[in-house]
Amino acid sequence: MNHDQPATEARLLTPSDVRRIAEHAGIRPTKARGQNFVIDSGTVRRIVRVSDVGPDDVVVEVGPGLGSLTLALLPHVHRVTAIEIDRTLAEILPGTVAEHAPGLADRLEVVTADALHITEIPGPPPTALVANLPYNVAVPVVLHLLELLPSLQKGLVMVQAEVADRLAAEPGSRTYGAPSAKAAWYADVRRAGAVGRSVFWPAPNVDSGLVELRRRSAPSVTAPREAVFAVIDAAFAQRRKTLRAALADWAGSAPAAERILRAAGVDPSARGESLGVAGFARIAEHAHSALQQPGTRQ
Repeated sequence: MNHDQPATEARLLTPSDVRRIAEHAGIRPTKARGQNFVIDSGTVRRIVRVSDVGPDDVVVEVGPGLGSLTLALLPHVHRVTAIEIDRTLAEILPGTVAEHAPGLADRLEVVTADALHITEIPGPPPTALVANLPYNVAVPVVLHLLELLPSLQKGLVMVQAEVADRLAAEPGSRTYGAPSAKAAWYADVRRAGAVGRSVFWPAPNVDSGLVELRRRSAPSVTAPREAVFAVIDAAFAQRRKTLRAALADWAGSAPAAERILRAAGVDPSARGESLGVAGFARIAEHAHSALQQPGTRQ
């Protein structure tokens, strides 16, 4: 890369551009795939600014749609790998970039795939996730990509406001739950602003929010991640129950759950929403240790 050269400009999509491209391609946004296309150039500029991406970043963008955010990203980064499940949208995106940012077309790679089930990303390892995520799969997509791509160091995603609250929630808060605890395994997560409904076409019937993720080391435990996540799932399956009761099936019995909880230094009468990810990791670790002992059954 030659950082001495000025960034090539991109002409961002206007609301009329979005509708024209969609009409020409015969595209009608579908609720099934959570398609709400951004039509406001100020919003995509804001996302790029808040994401803190730069000329060395390789960005993975999930659900680029008609290219509004893609065009805003391209002048500022080394490369954008856009993952699009809709074949028609994937096929027309390079043409849109060629029309609106001809000098940047070589920075884009489009992958036609379901981001929820993708197993590899072509090209250099992505360093950042920046995306307007489909509402119905936002949490599993974020968790899947954080697990699949250890090279991801940061992210900024636009999701439904309620989902943003859940992802960024702290232990003890009303919105804290399994998504919050699992996301915290990988990253420090915070709300990074609100987004109104009018910036989308069609306008959704819910508000949106920005969520910032900064990679950090996972808790240092001997139990594998899958074991920790199994504890989290069990703890939040019945939120009103104490951990002793909520983890009974997972541990084999309520007394077994209590033994593991006490060994982990966790109050059996506490509820899941009071624990951070490190607490769940300790529970999984002590259960894992118990299983390693010959003749021991949970």
